[in-house]
Amino acid sequence: MLESVMSCLDVSSCLIGLFILLLAMFFRSRKPKNLPPTPGTALPFVGHLYMLEKNPRQQFKQWAEQFGSMFTLKMGPNTAVFINTLDTLKEAFIKQGDYFSDRPNNLFAVKFSQNFDKGLVLSSGSYWKSQRTTSLAILRNFGMGKNILAEKIIEEISFFTKELARKNGQPSDIRNLTNMSISNIICSIIFGKRFEFGDEKFTELVQMFNEAVKANSADLILNFVPILYYLPFDFFKGKRLLEIIGQLRQFDFEKIREIKKSYDPDNLDNYIVAYIDEMRKEASLDQKSYLDEICLARNIDNLFIAGTETTSTTIMWCLLYMLHYPEVQQRIYKEIVEQIGTERPPNITDKSNLKYLTAVIMEVQRKASIVPLGLPHLCNKDTTLAGYNIPKGTIVMPNLDAIHASKEIWGDPETFRPERFLDDKGNVMTREELMPFSIGRRKCLGESLAKMELFLFLSSLFQQFEFLPASPDKVPPLTKTWGGVAASEPFEIRCVERNK
Repeated sequence: MLESVMSCLDVSSCLIGLFILLLAMFFRSRKPKNLPPTPGTALPFVGHLYMLEKNPRQQFKQWAEQFGSMFTLKMGPNTAVFINTLDTLKEAFIKQGDYFSDRPNNLFAVKFSQNFDKGLVLSSGSYWKSQRTTSLAILRNFGMGKNILAEKIIEEISFFTKELARKNGQPSDIRNLTNMSISNIICSIIFGKRFEFGDEKFTELVQMFNEAVKANSADLILNFVPILYYLPFDFFKGKRLLEIIGQLRQFDFEKIREIKKSYDPDNLDNYIVAYIDEMRKEASLDQKSYLDEICLARNIDNLFIAGTETTSTTIMWCLLYMLHYPEVQQRIYKEIVEQIGTERPPNITDKSNLKYLTAVIMEVQRKASIVPLGLPHLCNKDTTLAGYNIPKGTIVMPNLDAIHASKEIWGDPETFRPERFLDDKGNVMTREELMPFSIGRRKCLGESLAKMELFLFLSSLFQQFEFLPASPDKVPPLTKTWGGVAASEPFEIRCVERNK
């Protein structure tokens, strides 16, 4: 008798639990009223993920053309709104910045990696404001956007061009060398020193960051359906990404401990020691502090990835475009010879005179659009945008690719035409539709550093070398990959010294 009652209770409990689960799923899956349009039916559990191609760049651009200012995708259990136009992006990230400046806290790496959301990039609220304010102050003290940092960049360029010259014009893939050279600038800021290109620890560090970017680029689906992490064979590279995060964290804390030993408040010559100094100042005050060594470690990783991968990838795209448009490369060289000659390296004050080169860099940033989707934002309050409802908790994705490829804005977006950034008198035009660093409160922290690096590296490269295809009859394709940072396909190039 007792066993029969218990059996009935077990069945009843299971049925009640199942009913509650189905009820919760029903209410969670109900589509809020007046959301931006969707491209099709969202399926249970996966939403619209089944519709995505392996490289969805063109797909997202087509949906932008079809639906206009915004479209909605159900990504697993999450609702994501993609913003495709400049006006709507400004409305969200600038006019309603209070509502759209947070980061989602359910992203894959945040969910599975302890304290991953504590750094500059993925934190929100007071943590983020404190990290950004402190980091900006430190970077400005180190001369970000000023001549003192330009001198460090020029010094690094001299090491870089010597390595290129050693290749004697032979075909080679210079992507890793470029990455290491840009990384060295970040190293000089964070650690207070540069590394030799052959340094084993440095090489390992750069390779880890490169792999982290590639693995992170593959986790779009994991970000929205984290349970897929448990699939066998590491299908979505999630396990490898967490392994790399662990290795980077170990390296970060080793460097922090090493630099702490030589801490001198009168000699704050790198980001780590300057951050530690700010930590100690705040600790002496009787108030809550959001600065700690965990945040510092995350900031190191964020600065490395944001400050290295995007710049080196843009340089590689620029060189690839020059293989396709040799007449543009020749015009750049002509401008350099006429404006500064070949007897001295370019410096940052030359930028106002190298107008065509500046326009070329801007067109490369537009055409390559290496960050096709900006980092995800989170709507933290019910609001409206372009006539649509955006509920609290909605993930918001800036579709920068759609803006950079808009026919309405650019007229002929598929054409590589640097002149679109020059006025009738040949002066550079700043166009707000070009936003490689995004916009609003969470725009890239290192924008001024990246602009300085791009100008100084590329002006020096075109002054000293002519860049030619590895084979005269075969130019590498302009194939755009998919990822958080979208690189070209690997290619070899000949770097031929001009005045040898």
